Amino acid sequence: MSLIRKKGKPKILIVTPEITYLPAGMGNLAHRANAKAGGLADVSASLVAALFEEGADVHVALPHYRRMFHMEVGQLISDELRVYQSRLPDSRVHLAEDRCFYYRERVYSRSDEENPRLALAFQREVINNIIPTVDPDLIHCNDWMTGLIPAAARRLGIPSLFTVHNIHTHDLTLAQIEDRGIDAAEFWPLLYYKRPPMNYEESRSGNLVDSLASGIFAAHFINTVSPTFLDEIVRGQHPFVPPAIRTEMAGKKLAGCAVGILNAPDSSYDPAIDQALEAKFTADNAHEAKAANKRVFQRRVGLAEDPSAPLFFWPSRLDPVQKGCELLTNILARTMAEFPTLQLALVANGPHAVHFHDILHWHNLYGRLAICDFDEDLSRLGYAASDFTLMPSRFEPCGLPQMIGPLYGSLPVAHDTGGIHDTVTHLNAAKDTGNGFLFQYYDDAGLHWAISEAMAFWAMPEDVRARHVERIMRDAKARFNHNVCAQSYINIYQKMLNRDLVTNY
Repeated sequence: MSLIRKKGKPKILIVTPEITYLPAGMGNLAHRANAKAGGLADVSASLVAALFEEGADVHVALPHYRRMFHMEVGQLISDELRVYQSRLPDSRVHLAEDRCFYYRERVYSRSDEENPRLALAFQREVINNIIPTVDPDLIHCNDWMTGLIPAAARRLGIPSLFTVHNIHTHDLTLAQIEDRGIDAAEFWPLLYYKRPPMNYEESRSGNLVDSLASGIFAAHFINTVSPTFLDEIVRGQHPFVPPAIRTEMAGKKLAGCAVGILNAPDSSYDPAIDQALEAKFTADNAHEAKAANKRVFQRRVGLAEDPSAPLFFWPSRLDPVQKGCELLTNILARTMAEFPTLQLALVANGPHAVHFHDILHWHNLYGRLAICDFDEDLSRLGYAASDFTLMPSRFEPCGLPQMIGPLYGSLPVAHDTGGIHDTVTHLNAAKDTGNGFLFQYYDDAGLHWAISEAMAFWAMPEDVRARHVERIMRDAKARFNHNVCAQSYINIYQKMLNRDLVTNY
C-alpha cells in the first residue's frame, strides 16, 4: 500500500502520554496542556512546536489530565463549560476522555497494576475516536503506553513511527485489551505475542501480548533516543533488554527502518535566561559569573565558600542499577584524600544516598561533601556553579545531564555508553577538541581515572581553562537544542511519506 494516502498537506498525529507545552495556535486547550514525567514530555513539546512553526498540519493526542491541566470543570460557569466541551472545530489538541485521567496528579502510577489500565484507556480513545476524527497521514507513537496503536494504524493503512524512550513494557492478553473497549480482533495478527499464535481464539486468553515489542513490530519505522543505544541493543550488549525487543529492533535496523535520534535539554536550560541562577551568563562572561554562582551554591549546600575549589556536581537520581553511584562511593574517600581541594555536591534522591551520608560522617568530609534532596532550582544553580558534572552511568538510553552540563560550562565526567557516547568526547587540550572526560570500562578504576583527568585539566592555567570552557559552551548551544532534535524527526516523517510536510499540493 502506498504511504501517500491523499493529496494536500499531510496530517501528522503525535500520540504521547506526556507533554510540557503546546503552541498557542493549536486550539483553545493548548495553553493548559502540561503533564511531565520525564524527557518524553520535552521532546514531544519541541517536536510539536517545530512542526507547527513550519506550517505542518500537526495534531496531538493526550490523556485528559483535568487536574494537571488545571481544568476543574465543576468551577466553570455555563458559558465557559459550553466552550470547553465544544473543543472548537479548529483545535489540534485531542484529549482522550476517561475518568481515570481526570483527577490524577502525576502521569504514571506507582502501581504496576494501574499503569496498564491507564494505557488501555488512552489507546482505546485514540483508536476508537481520535484517529477517525483526525484521519491522519502519519501517526507518531511513544513508548509502551501507545504500543497497540501501530498495529491498528497498519490495519488502516496509515504509516506509523514508534519511538522507544525506555526499555519498559507490560504484558496483556487480548481478552484484557478487548475488555477495555479496544476491538483487537481487527488487528490481532499485527501484535507481538510471548509465543507464536495459532489463531485468534487460541491466543485470546492465554497468550500474552508484549506492549513495547508490539509497537516495534507493527510500526513502519522506529527510533531510539540515541544512535549508540540502538546499536548496543542490536549487538546484545545489555542483558536487561528482553530478547523480543532486541530481535524486533535488529530486524527493523536490518531493514533500514530504525535510527537513533538524540533527545535535547529543555530550552529553559540556558544560563543566559535561567531564573534560578545568581548570575546569568553566556560563553563570553562565563568565568566571572560561574565564580559568583559557585559562592552562592557553596553557601546554600554547606560547602566551604571557595571559588578556586574544583567543584564536581551529581545531578542524577542515586540509582546504583543504572547511574553508577556505587562506583563513586567505592572511591570517594580516597579520591578526596588524593585531591584535598576537590569538592562534591549531590542534589539528588535515591536509595544510594545513605552510603554518601555514611562516608560524610565517617570521614568527616563536612565542607567538602554536600548531599541535598533534589530541588529543581538548586540543581540548575549546581550546573552553573560546578566545574564538572558526574555521569558514570552503567547504561544510558540518552541522558540529559551530560548535555546540560556543557551548556553551563560544567564539563561531564562520564562512562562511554549509549547517549553519552554520542554527546561526549574526551577533551584533548593540545588539539582544542573534546568536551569532557570519558572512561571506557565500567569499574572503580575507570571513574577514578576520569576524575584524575578532570583534575589535571583543572591544574592548567586559569586562562587556558576559560578558553576551553568558552569553546565547549558554544559547541553545546549549537548541538544540544530542540531544533536539531525536531529536524531529525521531520526528516523521518518526510522519508516515510515521501513528500514535503509543509508544501501544499
